[in-house]
Amino acid sequence: MSMKLRVVVPPHPLIAHWLTMLRDVTTPAPLYAKGLEELGRWLTYEALRDWLPHKKEGIMTQHGDSVGTVIESSVPLIAIPENPGGYELWHGGRDVLPNAHLCIDGIPNSIEENAGIIVYLDQISDGMNLLETLQVINQQNVDPRRIRVISALSAKPGLQLIAESVPDLNIYCACIDSEIADNGVIKPGIGNPSLRLNTKIKGPN
Repeated sequence: MSMKLRVVVPPHPLIAHWLTMLRDVTTPAPLYAKGLEELGRWLTYEALRDWLPHKKEGIMTQHGDSVGTVIESSVPLIAIPENPGGYELWHGGRDVLPNAHLCIDGIPNSIEENAGIIVYLDQISDGMNLLETLQVINQQNVDPRRIRVISALSAKPGLQLIAESVPDLNIYCACIDSEIADNGVIKPGIGNPSLRLNTKIKGPN
């Protein structure tokens, strides 16, 4: 069976709008944080479209029996945000995944066999940070098809590294930029989130 990296850039005007806010060097820190949050919300929504476990269930309406779709609550979902901007993305993503288990102390030592995993990181530049995270997850024999990666921005060199190392993975991002500078900064990019947030990185509320 052919295995390959799948990178999805949803063609949604709201996603494009908030990416522009992140790119703009004049965007103030609060609006920059809001941009990451909104991208987290919309990209998570897109990532769940064909992935969130669900089932058909019989229900009673005011006018008789019917069949509806409900989320499969027996399948655990694990959210793993990475600093500096991963928590901002998660702040939006949690609106779509209110029942997900948030891991604030890194990757859990035990991952249930049927769990779905969502990794949040602000950008994928050379791919090394994401690759290290995926390698730790892989030590627990987690099938990459059970993982979704949410990132505001990705660079082609980093995606190439991930494609060579972790095939059959799904990444959702707002855009793919072509280049990274010698210091690993994506061009044109969204700047340095640690500096642009201009605040101490927040943990979960």
